[in-house]
Amino acid sequence: MFQTDLLSSQTILVTGGGSGLGRAMAERFGALGARVGVLGRRVEPLEETVAAIRAAGGTAACASADVRDPHGVHLAIDAIEAELGPVNGLVNNAAGNFLSAAEDLSPNAFDSVVRIVLHGTFHTTQDVGKRMIERGTGGTMLSIVTTYAWMGSAFVLPSACAKAGVLAMTRSLAVEWACYGIRNNAIAPGPFPTEGAFSRLMAGDIEEQAKKQIPLGRFGEPGELANLAAYMMSPGAAYMTGECVVLDGGEWLRAGQEFSRYTEYPREAVKQVFGAMRPRK
Repeated sequence: MFQTDLLSSQTILVTGGGSGLGRAMAERFGALGARVGVLGRRVEPLEETVAAIRAAGGTAACASADVRDPHGVHLAIDAIEAELGPVNGLVNNAAGNFLSAAEDLSPNAFDSVVRIVLHGTFHTTQDVGKRMIERGTGGTMLSIVTTYAWMGSAFVLPSACAKAGVLAMTRSLAVEWACYGIRNNAIAPGPFPTEGAFSRLMAGDIEEQAKKQIPLGRFGEPGELANLAAYMMSPGAAYMTGECVVLDGGEWLRAGQEFSRYTEYPREAVKQVFGAMRPRK
């Protein structure tokens, strides 16, 4: 669907690019010609992502940093730019999340997630943004949020608060930085199986129950998210900014529709029930 040189004009930095959806996006960008920098706390998975991109013929580099530390982020971006050239694309993917009743949350637990998701996104966005502004080159930024960024969600309160902040940041900067030629967009994924967050959030039979909530009847595949991200980072999306694209198989629409539970039952049985409920003439 994409030309192999679609992103050849870009040097894209992906936070949390060592595993899961971050790695999937990084590898896709590399396959489409981008020079890819991956940033995260653990060196080994970052190096594995870089090796995979290079083995496929792409160009990549990595640097270790904790997105909660603005100085560390700055030094890591310096290192990546020294190897790949000026960054003109950023994907804010680094995140943290876990299930907990709100009354059981410690201040440290709440703070930890918010600092990774919201503060970390700000640190990387501001640092890369200042470089783009100083160089006068413009650029593209994409943040990975979630559908509960605007709906909220029980049992993931820190993540819901932080992701809502990231979405507000995205839309704010879409207006504020448009004059510099910087686009800011977001993707709100539904359930995408990964070894990280997904395994911590889908316990017991919750996974099958979650799948039933999705009208398309399945979870997303990392390549599907990577393809959407590639389009949104590409020149083909040059007129898109301030947008949040949902990629969830229709999950959030169904969850919010009052009578959507009827879709769980055989359609003919539902029609019979509906027929029996109609008033007789």
